[in-house]
Amino acid sequence: MTQPREFSIYGAVDLGARQAAAQRREQAAARAGGPAGSDGPGGPGGQPDGFVFDVSEDTFETDVLERSRSVPVVMDLWAEWCGPCKQLSPILEKLAAEANGAWVLAKVDVDANPQLSAALQVQSIPMVVAVVAGQLVPGFLGALPEAQVRQWLGQLMQAVKQLSEAQQAMERGDLDAAAAAFERMLADTPGHPVAVQGLAQVNLFRRVNSYDEAAARKAAAASPGDVDAQIKVADLDMASGRSGEAFDRLLGVIRRTAGEERNRARLHLIGLFDIFPPRDPRVTKARATLSSLLF
Repeated sequence: MTQPREFSIYGAVDLGARQAAAQRREQAAARAGGPAGSDGPGGPGGQPDGFVFDVSEDTFETDVLERSRSVPVVMDLWAEWCGPCKQLSPILEKLAAEANGAWVLAKVDVDANPQLSAALQVQSIPMVVAVVAGQLVPGFLGALPEAQVRQWLGQLMQAVKQLSEAQQAMERGDLDAAAAAFERMLADTPGHPVAVQGLAQVNLFRRVNSYDEAAARKAAAASPGDVDAQIKVADLDMASGRSGEAFDRLLGVIRRTAGEERNRARLHLIGLFDIFPPRDPRVTKARATLSSLLF
Protein backbone atom coordinates (compact mmCIF):
# COMPACT_ATOMS: atom_id res chain seq x y z
CA MET A 1 0.00 0.00 0.00
CA THR A 2 1.42 3.36 -1.01
CA GLN A 3 2.08 5.65 1.94
CA PRO A 4 2.34 9.44 1.65
CA ARG A 5 4.73 11.36 3.84
CA GLU A 6 3.85 11.48 7.50
CA PHE A 7 1.94 14.64 8.32
CA SER A 8 1.34 16.65 11.43
CA ILE A 9 -1.67 18.86 11.42
CA TYR A 10 0.09 21.49 13.54
CA GLY A 11 2.83 21.88 10.98
CA ALA A 12 0.55 21.76 7.97
CA VAL A 13 -2.38 23.96 8.95
CA ASP A 14 -2.49 27.36 10.61
CA LEU A 15 -4.70 26.39 13.55
CA GLY A 16 -4.64 29.87 15.02
CA ALA A 17 -5.98 31.42 11.85
CA ARG A 18 -8.66 28.78 11.49
CA GLN A 19 -9.71 29.13 15.11
CA ALA A 20 -9.93 32.89 14.69
CA ALA A 21 -12.09 32.41 11.60
CA ALA A 22 -14.40 30.09 13.53
CA GLN A 23 -14.71 32.64 16.31
CA ARG A 24 -15.58 35.36 13.79
CA ARG A 25 -18.33 33.16 12.36
CA GLU A 26 -19.71 32.56 15.85
CA GLN A 27 -19.73 36.28 16.60
CA ALA A 28 -21.42 37.08 13.30
CA ALA A 29 -24.04 34.41 13.89
CA ALA A 30 -24.68 35.74 17.40
CA ARG A 31 -25.24 39.25 16.05
CA ALA A 32 -27.63 37.83 13.45
CA GLY A 33 -29.51 35.85 16.08
CA GLY A 34 -28.79 32.46 14.48
CA PRO A 35 -26.74 29.48 15.52
CA ALA A 36 -23.00 29.68 14.92
CA GLY A 37 -22.02 28.09 11.65
CA SER A 38 -25.67 27.56 10.69
CA ASP A 39 -24.77 28.04 7.04
CA GLY A 40 -22.57 24.92 7.14
CA PRO A 41 -23.64 21.32 6.54
CA GLY A 42 -25.58 19.31 9.06
CA GLY A 43 -26.75 20.35 12.49
CA PRO A 44 -26.14 23.29 14.84
CA GLY A 45 -22.79 25.00 14.59
CA GLY A 46 -22.23 23.54 11.15
CA GLN A 47 -21.49 20.12 12.68
CA PRO A 48 -22.54 17.42 10.22
CA ASP A 49 -25.20 14.99 11.39
CA GLY A 50 -24.29 12.13 9.04
CA PHE A 51 -21.30 9.88 8.65
CA VAL A 52 -20.31 11.40 5.28
CA PHE A 53 -20.08 15.15 4.73
CA ASP A 54 -18.36 17.80 2.65
CA VAL A 55 -15.70 19.99 4.21
CA SER A 56 -14.53 23.43 3.12
CA GLU A 57 -11.74 25.69 4.27
CA ASP A 58 -14.24 27.53 6.48
CA THR A 59 -15.60 24.40 8.17
CA PHE A 60 -12.34 22.46 8.53
CA GLU A 61 -11.68 23.67 12.08
CA THR A 62 -15.06 22.58 13.42
CA ASP A 63 -15.96 19.63 11.23
CA VAL A 64 -12.55 17.96 11.16
CA LEU A 65 -10.16 19.16 13.86
CA GLU A 66 -12.66 19.59 16.68
CA ARG A 67 -14.69 16.55 15.73
CA SER A 68 -11.55 14.38 15.59
CA ARG A 69 -11.19 14.74 19.34
CA SER A 70 -14.26 12.55 19.83
CA VAL A 71 -14.25 10.35 16.71
CA PRO A 72 -11.65 9.57 14.00
CA VAL A 73 -12.21 11.62 10.85
CA VAL A 74 -11.12 10.06 7.56
CA MET A 75 -10.49 12.66 4.85
CA ASP A 76 -11.18 11.88 1.18
CA LEU A 77 -9.39 14.43 -1.01
CA TRP A 78 -10.87 14.37 -4.51
CA ALA A 79 -11.80 16.41 -7.60
CA GLU A 80 -14.57 16.16 -10.17
CA TRP A 81 -12.14 15.49 -13.02
CA CYS A 82 -10.35 12.66 -11.16
CA GLY A 83 -11.40 9.25 -12.50
CA PRO A 84 -9.77 7.17 -9.74
CA CYS A 85 -11.51 9.38 -7.16
CA LYS A 86 -14.86 8.22 -8.55
CA GLN A 87 -13.77 4.63 -7.95
CA LEU A 88 -12.53 5.19 -4.39
CA SER A 89 -15.16 7.57 -3.01
CA PRO A 90 -18.08 5.08 -3.19
CA ILE A 91 -15.97 2.51 -1.35
CA LEU A 92 -15.18 4.98 1.44
CA GLU A 93 -18.82 6.09 1.65
CA LYS A 94 -19.99 2.48 1.86
CA LEU A 95 -17.52 1.68 4.62
CA ALA A 96 -18.43 4.85 6.53
CA ALA A 97 -22.08 3.77 6.49
CA GLU A 98 -21.07 0.30 7.71
CA ALA A 99 -18.99 1.83 10.52
CA ASN A 100 -22.15 3.57 11.79
CA GLY A 101 -20.30 6.41 13.47
CA ALA A 102 -17.18 4.57 14.67
CA TRP A 103 -15.43 6.92 12.22
CA VAL A 104 -16.73 9.58 9.87
CA LEU A 105 -15.80 10.58 6.32
CA ALA A 106 -14.96 14.18 5.44
CA LYS A 107 -14.84 14.87 1.69
CA VAL A 108 -12.64 17.71 0.43
CA ASP A 109 -12.89 18.97 -3.15
CA VAL A 110 -9.30 20.04 -3.74
CA ASP A 111 -10.23 22.40 -6.58
CA ALA A 112 -12.80 24.23 -4.45
CA ASN A 113 -10.43 24.45 -1.47
CA PRO A 114 -6.98 25.34 -2.83
CA GLN A 115 -5.63 26.82 0.41
CA LEU A 116 -6.58 23.76 2.43
CA SER A 117 -5.16 21.50 -0.27
CA ALA A 118 -1.90 23.42 -0.20
CA ALA A 119 -1.77 23.26 3.60
CA LEU A 120 -2.22 19.51 3.46
CA GLN A 121 0.47 19.29 0.77
CA VAL A 122 -1.77 17.42 -1.65
CA GLN A 123 0.37 16.37 -4.63
CA SER A 124 -1.88 13.77 -6.21
CA ILE A 125 -5.41 12.46 -5.76
CA PRO A 126 -7.24 10.51 -4.62
CA MET A 127 -5.54 10.95 -1.30
CA VAL A 128 -6.83 9.63 2.02
CA VAL A 129 -5.59 10.59 5.47
CA ALA A 130 -7.14 10.49 8.93
CA VAL A 131 -7.32 13.02 11.70
CA VAL A 132 -7.20 11.59 15.21
CA ALA A 133 -7.19 13.74 18.33
CA GLY A 134 -6.37 16.82 16.27
CA GLN A 135 -3.45 15.27 14.39
CA LEU A 136 -3.18 14.09 10.82
CA VAL A 137 -1.93 10.52 10.52
CA PRO A 138 -0.68 8.69 7.42
CA GLY A 139 -3.11 7.32 4.88
CA PHE A 140 -2.71 6.26 1.26
CA LEU A 141 -2.64 7.54 -2.29
CA GLY A 142 -4.60 6.15 -5.21
CA ALA A 143 -7.79 4.16 -5.66
CA LEU A 144 -7.10 1.03 -3.62
CA PRO A 145 -9.37 -2.02 -3.77
CA GLU A 146 -11.97 -2.31 -1.03
CA ALA A 147 -10.05 -5.06 0.75
CA GLN A 148 -6.98 -2.86 1.13
CA VAL A 149 -9.06 0.11 2.25
CA ARG A 150 -10.64 -2.13 4.91
CA GLN A 151 -7.17 -3.23 5.99
CA TRP A 152 -6.02 0.37 6.41
CA LEU A 153 -9.16 1.26 8.34
CA GLY A 154 -8.62 -1.73 10.62
CA GLN A 155 -5.11 -0.53 11.38
CA LEU A 156 -6.44 2.97 12.01
CA MET A 157 -9.12 1.81 14.43
CA GLN A 158 -6.66 -0.43 16.27
CA ALA A 159 -4.41 2.58 16.74
CA VAL A 160 -7.39 4.63 17.94
CA LYS A 161 -8.22 1.94 20.51
CA GLN A 162 -4.65 1.97 21.79
CA LEU A 163 -4.65 5.76 21.85
CA SER A 164 -7.83 5.70 23.94
CA GLU A 165 -6.18 3.26 26.35
CA ALA A 166 -3.18 5.59 26.62
CA GLN A 167 -5.35 8.63 27.27
CA GLN A 168 -7.37 6.83 29.92
CA ALA A 169 -4.17 5.70 31.63
CA MET A 170 -2.84 9.27 31.62
CA GLU A 171 -6.09 10.57 33.08
CA ARG A 172 -5.79 8.20 36.03
CA GLY A 173 -2.10 9.06 36.42
CA ASP A 174 -0.76 5.67 35.33
CA LEU A 175 2.15 6.80 33.15
CA ASP A 176 3.59 3.29 32.84
CA ALA A 177 0.33 1.96 31.38
CA ALA A 178 0.13 4.95 29.04
CA ALA A 179 3.66 4.30 27.82
CA ALA A 180 2.83 0.63 27.25
CA ALA A 181 -0.21 1.57 25.15
CA PHE A 182 1.83 3.93 22.99
CA GLU A 183 4.51 1.25 22.62
CA ARG A 184 1.86 -1.19 21.38
CA MET A 185 0.77 1.40 18.83
CA LEU A 186 4.34 1.73 17.62
CA ALA A 187 4.78 -2.05 17.45
CA ASP A 188 1.68 -2.31 15.24
CA THR A 189 2.38 0.86 13.22
CA PRO A 190 6.06 1.86 13.41
CA GLY A 191 6.60 5.60 13.32
CA HIS A 192 2.93 6.44 13.98
CA PRO A 193 3.18 10.20 14.66
CA VAL A 194 0.55 10.30 17.41
CA ALA A 195 2.23 7.42 19.24
CA VAL A 196 5.72 8.88 18.83
CA GLN A 197 4.60 12.20 20.27
CA GLY A 198 2.52 10.65 23.04
CA LEU A 199 5.29 8.30 24.17
CA ALA A 200 7.81 11.14 24.21
CA GLN A 201 5.49 13.21 26.40
CA VAL A 202 4.80 10.34 28.79
CA ASN A 203 8.50 9.51 29.09
CA LEU A 204 9.27 13.14 29.84
CA PHE A 205 6.83 13.18 32.76
CA ARG A 206 8.09 9.81 34.02
CA ARG A 207 11.62 11.24 34.15
CA VAL A 208 10.58 14.53 35.74
CA ASN A 209 8.60 12.74 38.44
CA SER A 210 11.86 11.18 39.64
CA TYR A 211 13.73 14.51 39.90
CA ASP A 212 14.26 16.75 42.89
CA GLU A 213 13.76 20.04 41.07
CA ALA A 214 15.56 22.28 43.57
CA ALA A 215 18.57 19.97 43.72
CA ALA A 216 18.66 19.57 39.94
CA ARG A 217 18.63 23.32 39.31
CA LYS A 218 21.27 23.92 41.95
CA ALA A 219 23.55 21.26 40.43
CA ALA A 220 23.09 22.65 36.91
CA ALA A 221 23.91 26.18 38.04
CA ALA A 222 27.01 25.02 39.90
CA SER A 223 28.32 22.77 37.11
CA PRO A 224 27.60 24.05 33.58
CA GLY A 225 29.66 21.18 32.19
CA ASP A 226 27.66 18.48 34.00
CA VAL A 227 25.65 17.02 31.12
CA ASP A 228 23.32 14.98 33.34
CA ALA A 229 22.47 18.03 35.44
CA GLN A 230 21.77 20.13 32.35
CA ILE A 231 19.59 17.39 30.88
CA LYS A 232 17.49 17.24 34.05
CA VAL A 233 16.87 20.99 34.02
CA ALA A 234 16.04 20.88 30.31
CA ASP A 235 13.43 18.21 31.13
CA LEU A 236 12.03 20.33 33.95
CA ASP A 237 11.78 23.37 31.70
CA MET A 238 10.11 21.34 28.96
CA ALA A 239 7.59 19.86 31.38
CA SER A 240 6.79 23.39 32.56
CA GLY A 241 6.13 24.59 29.02
CA ARG A 242 9.42 26.44 28.58
CA SER A 243 10.50 24.60 25.46
CA GLY A 244 12.69 27.40 24.16
CA GLU A 245 14.74 27.43 27.36
CA ALA A 246 15.04 23.64 27.31
CA PHE A 247 16.26 23.60 23.71
CA ASP A 248 18.68 26.48 24.29
CA ARG A 249 20.15 24.78 27.36
CA LEU A 250 20.93 21.57 25.49
CA LEU A 251 22.20 23.43 22.43
CA GLY A 252 24.54 25.26 24.78
CA VAL A 253 25.80 21.96 26.16
CA ILE A 254 26.39 20.68 22.63
CA ARG A 255 28.29 23.86 21.81
CA ARG A 256 30.57 23.51 24.85
CA THR A 257 31.24 19.77 24.84
CA ALA A 258 32.72 17.09 22.61
CA GLY A 259 32.77 13.33 22.22
CA GLU A 260 30.42 11.16 24.24
CA GLU A 261 29.10 14.00 26.39
CA ARG A 262 28.17 16.00 23.32
CA ASN A 263 26.47 12.98 21.80
CA ARG A 264 24.42 12.35 24.96
CA ALA A 265 23.16 15.93 24.90
CA ARG A 266 22.41 15.65 21.19
CA LEU A 267 20.42 12.44 21.56
CA HIS A 268 18.43 13.86 24.46
CA LEU A 269 17.62 16.98 22.47
CA ILE A 270 16.42 14.90 19.53
CA GLY A 271 14.25 12.93 21.95
CA LEU A 272 12.65 16.16 23.16
CA PHE A 273 11.90 17.09 19.54
CA ASP A 274 9.56 14.08 19.44
CA ILE A 275 7.30 15.79 21.98
CA PHE A 276 6.24 18.16 19.22
CA PRO A 277 4.82 17.63 15.73
CA PRO A 278 7.62 17.44 13.15
CA ARG A 279 6.93 20.81 11.56
CA ASP A 280 6.51 22.75 14.79
CA PRO A 281 8.42 26.01 14.28
CA ARG A 282 10.20 25.66 17.62
CA VAL A 283 11.59 22.32 16.53
CA THR A 284 12.49 23.64 13.09
CA LYS A 285 14.48 26.49 14.64
CA ALA A 286 16.27 24.24 17.12
CA ARG A 287 17.09 21.67 14.43
CA ALA A 288 18.64 24.38 12.28
CA THR A 289 20.81 25.50 15.20
CA LEU A 290 21.78 21.91 15.95
CA SER A 291 22.83 21.34 12.35
CA SER A 292 24.98 24.47 12.40
CA LEU A 293 26.73 23.24 15.54
CA LEU A 294 27.38 19.75 14.19
CA PHE A 295 28.30 20.56 10.61
